[in-house]
This record gives sequence, structure tokens and C-alpha cells, in this order.
Amino acid sequence: MNLRKFFTPGALFYWLFAIFLYLPIALLILFSFNDASSLHFPLSGFTWKWYQDLASANELMDSARNSLIVGLGSSLVATILGTMAAIAVVRFNFPGRNLFIAVSGLPLVIPAVVVGVALLILFRQFFDMELSLWTVSLGHVVTHIPIVMLIVGARLAGFPDNLEDAAMDLGASYWGAQLRVVLPMSFSALVAAFLTAFTTSFDEYAMSVFIVGTDVTLPVYMYSLLRFPRRLPLVVAMGGLIMAASIALLMFAEWLRRAGDPKNTVES
Repeated sequence: MNLRKFFTPGALFYWLFAIFLYLPIALLILFSFNDASSLHFPLSGFTWKWYQDLASANELMDSARNSLIVGLGSSLVATILGTMAAIAVVRFNFPGRNLFIAVSGLPLVIPAVVVGVALLILFRQFFDMELSLWTVSLGHVVTHIPIVMLIVGARLAGFPDNLEDAAMDLGASYWGAQLRVVLPMSFSALVAAFLTAFTTSFDEYAMSVFIVGTDVTLPVYMYSLLRFPRRLPLVVAMGGLIMAASIALLMFAEWLRRAGDPKNTVES
């Protein structure tokens, strides 16, 4: 084995970046098993009690349920709307197409805090809506549509342009061709887009804190617990569970995206 390649500038940068990125995650999971309410070294011992106490933390579990409801609902709506937008952008050259693409991508570059304040003004001052899980879900839909468009659009761009024409020549309507040909071939990208949107929604704090009502989501409630040092181990334990689940979902979504890539399909 050539050890020189492990000490090249590129390799050193990679390992430093990986340590900087994943060391805090490793420490979070490590402290979730610490038999003490304070986060410091050396560890007091190994325990599962913080994870066991999560089951009896009713308000924490209610906020987790709220995040699940918001994440599943907003991700489903964003996947449907984002897929329709991706089909329109990839398959049609309509007037204002470039402007539509630019406007659709704005939520990806605008800070979430700015989006949250803008949605707060829109919901309260313009529509006079009460803040609730509905307003949070609407906000998440707005920010997740561009994510779905990117993932599904990249999949559609790998398809021949005449797939729909061939299906319609065989007797299918346009929407029948979409349902029977395009969407089944894009299924892996649709699932990947949904999982990515769900993970982003479940972890969203900066925007949600402005438009959430009395039924708070999990990130908002966890941040409020930081004011109580004795509750900190519960936050760490829940954070460990969220981190593990998020990594698993993102890896599964990436696997689906790669499995559905036409290039990988041809190579295999």
C-alpha cells in the first residue's frame, strides 16, 4: 500500500474536513450515553436511562409527533408540486421558463430566517391567519419544492425526449403516458426527493420558529429545553436519535437516486 497518497494536501484536507464535520456528531452520540446531567469529560459512566426517559417525556414526544405530521404532509405536497414543475421545466420550453426556474430556486439561496419573517408577515398581516402546524407546513412546502425539482428534474433529464410521444403513439393520453411511463421510471427519484424533503422538514428550526403556533415542532421545543440544564440529557438523547435517523434516510435517498440513474443502470 502506498502511504504517500494518504499524506497529500488533498487527502489531508479531506480528513480534516471529515473530522470537523463528524466529530460533533460523534460527541453528541457519545454524551447521550453519559451517566450524568452535565456534558464534560471524563464520562461518569454508561447508561441507557436518558433514552428510556424519552418515553415518559410527553411534551417532547408530542412535539416529535407534530414534526412527523408536518414532515409527512409537507413533503408529500412538495413532491407532487415539485414533480409537476420538474416535468414542465424539463419537457417544455414555455415563455418565462428561465424566470420560473430562477424564482423557484430562490428558497434555496435565501436564508431561512428571512423566509420565516416574510412568511410571518404574509400569514399574519396579509391573510390574518392564526399560526399553527398548517402555517409551518405551508412554509415547508415552499422551501421543499425546489429540492424536489432538482432531484426529479435530474432524473427526467436522463430520459429520451420521445418517451411520451412513443407512449401516445401506442394509444395512451398525455397524462396516461406520465402515469404509466415517466413516473414509474422516476420512482426512485420521487422516493429520494420525498425522503430528502422529509428530513429537511423534520430538522427545520430557523424558519419554523417564526411561524409556529402553540403546537410546536420538535426542533423548536428542543431549543426551548436548553434553558433547563437538568433537561439537557433528554435533548442530547433525542438529538442522537434524530441524527442517526437523518443519516440513515439521507443514505437511503442517495442510494435510491444512484440506483435510478440511467448511467448506473446501463453500467450494471
